[in-house]
Amino acid sequence: MLNFIYYPVSFILWVWHKAFGYLFGESSGIAWALAVVFLVFTLRAILYKPFVGQVRSMRKMQEFQPEIAKLRKKYANDRQKQAEEMQKLQKEHGVNPVAGCLPVLVQVPVFIGLFHVLREFGPVLPNGAPRTENYYFDASGVQSFNDANLFGAKLGAWVTQGEAALRALPGGGTTIANMLIVMIPLMIAAGIFTHITARHSVARQTAAQGENPQTAIMNKLMLYVFPIGVVVGAPFLPLAVLLYWVSNNLWTLGQQYVVYRRIDAEESTKREQAVANRQALAPRPGQKPVRPETQPEDEPTKRPGAKPVTRKPSTSSTNGTANGTANGTANGSATPAATGESSANGATKSTNSTAGDSARSARSGGGSRPPARRPRKRR
Repeated sequence: MLNFIYYPVSFILWVWHKAFGYLFGESSGIAWALAVVFLVFTLRAILYKPFVGQVRSMRKMQEFQPEIAKLRKKYANDRQKQAEEMQKLQKEHGVNPVAGCLPVLVQVPVFIGLFHVLREFGPVLPNGAPRTENYYFDASGVQSFNDANLFGAKLGAWVTQGEAALRALPGGGTTIANMLIVMIPLMIAAGIFTHITARHSVARQTAAQGENPQTAIMNKLMLYVFPIGVVVGAPFLPLAVLLYWVSNNLWTLGQQYVVYRRIDAEESTKREQAVANRQALAPRPGQKPVRPETQPEDEPTKRPGAKPVTRKPSTSSTNGTANGTANGTANGSATPAATGESSANGATKSTNSTAGDSARSARSGGGSRPPARRPRKRR
């Protein structure tokens, strides 16, 4: 069913066993142990770039964490809208949460595949017939694994099998004491490396993430529950799987140190470059700031709501008013006063002429100040 996982795992194990078997011998326990360890290293080397992408994705998530908190608060009652906005925000920042989980998702089937391949190294099939192959290994490879032992412990055996089952294993068998002598140091190392790896991951979190109740619970699980679970569950696993777990955590610890240091150096360089750019664009101490020259406009532009501009009376309109008044007065005075009625008519004409000239002068902009207009209300 899962042969697409079992065959690649067994092939990588076969390649490394051939390489170390040439140095230490085909049936050497050290050759088989190193083959398991370098199986882990091969897998983790393939997943190096996805791991770096995971770290960068986590860094970007930390940068816009305040925006995520705002979205959660804004759409607290609408989960669907909140998810849509979160996807838009992640797309804008170029973050893919699924890519961050890729290294973990790939390691799970490899762990299952290694466990299954080691279990299938038994010399006898379930129907009682002798085993002649184990995926990529032939009968000689199966026999080599069963004959190998690491300081008296069998790589494919586990403590909970019992004393009788352990002694009945091919190649002379083993005992619970021999198994514990090798397994206890590996159990302790697996627990310590798991705790240190989790502590490094927790140390990279921001203060806002640490205050989240769900994150705090997960941190406690990674720091204490998982390492204890490794130590407690080790006796139920084959010795080779325990070697896989220790080497996997050791690789993770070293990889975190290298990748985090590299990314921190890149971010430090970017910050220094940004500071240098700001200093280059900033004016020097004592330097007069350069301001753009502004040329005065010929005529002021009218703005909505501005007060009306009062214009000075023109000379031509003033002269015209004065001339009209003088002419009217002269004409009225020069008219012969034959009778009292003609004098009254002359005075009336003079007065009318003066009033008309004054009205025309006011309309042309001269004379007295025009009444101010009421400002219109803005809508």
